[in-house]
Amino acid sequence: MPVLPVLPVLVVAVVVLVGVIGDAGVVWLPLLAAGPALAATTNGPRGVLCVGLLAGVLSAAQGLRDEVPGPELAAVLAAVLAVTAASGLASALRGRRERVLAAVRSVAEAAQHALLKPVPETVGPFQVAVRYSAAAAEARIGGDLYALVSTPHGVRLIVGDVRGKGLPAVGTAALVLGVFREAAYDEPDLLAVVGRIERSLARNLGPDDFVTAVVAGYPRPDRLEVVNCGHAPPLLISPSREVAPVEPTHPAPPLGLRALSGESPRLQRLPFADGDQLLLYTDGVTEARDHAREFYPLAEGVARHVCEEPARTLTALHDELLTHVGGRLHDDAALLLLRKRTTPATPPADPPPTTAPEPVTDAV
Repeated sequence: MPVLPVLPVLVVAVVVLVGVIGDAGVVWLPLLAAGPALAATTNGPRGVLCVGLLAGVLSAAQGLRDEVPGPELAAVLAAVLAVTAASGLASALRGRRERVLAAVRSVAEAAQHALLKPVPETVGPFQVAVRYSAAAAEARIGGDLYALVSTPHGVRLIVGDVRGKGLPAVGTAALVLGVFREAAYDEPDLLAVVGRIERSLARNLGPDDFVTAVVAGYPRPDRLEVVNCGHAPPLLISPSREVAPVEPTHPAPPLGLRALSGESPRLQRLPFADGDQLLLYTDGVTEARDHAREFYPLAEGVARHVCEEPARTLTALHDELLTHVGGRLHDDAALLLLRKRTTPATPPADPPPTTAPEPVTDAV
């Protein structure tokens, strides 16, 4: 049994009440058609039919009570019937679109899980956390990308941003991640990994397309390698909560534009000891504006919320970012936080037990 929508029924009741109190005859009766029209925005065809039936019955009853001439009452009933039929059709089409959208969302979620694979909380010597928000809430996926893999050459990761939006950006992100995951295992040199991605994009992207990215690796203890290709500088966070941007010593063009610029990326080596953290992000974070058009101060937010649990840090940052923009991001945003776990001190080895000399007895 369909439940009558509250607002359309209330509109019908108000129209009838005004007509009864004002004794206006046929003047107010055509407004009863507003009931089924409003019901089409929230209810299915059966709900619209119920409101239309209610409006028709009440208009007929009020018309007979006020002795409205037959032709005028018939015109009112015909208007209510026509609006009910049109609203029922609109409601059916809206329901169909909602079902299609639900199916698209389901496919997008599956694509997101296949493209942006979940990152484990611990990888090698690191604690890791990721937060990703697509600006197109209906799609739930965009042009920002990230990946972290453990390889024979150490832990390697990438965070990037594809120029543009929509399905072309998603396709480019899938291409970059696929090449990165393969090259990260095959290539012992991090610059060779970047070169593989560059060559693949040069073959597949248009002349105006590119990808900004930071590729990082941890080939040996306490040493981090970073290659920045036109991307926002990562933030290095010390155990004392000091936050410093890792500006590239030799700026390189975004991936896909090397042939136009002639510049090649350079490897940047950073000390990365126990307790250090590295935050990689996309410009959807730093370019998020509030109602006063002020950018989100990421470095200050990190200093406020950083702790020894990367997941908790990113949750606090993400919540503050949404509060800053008023609840809805206007661009895709990705955050990846890497923390070097503190190696527990090795306790000193216990001295070997001493054995007491056996007593010497005189032979008899």
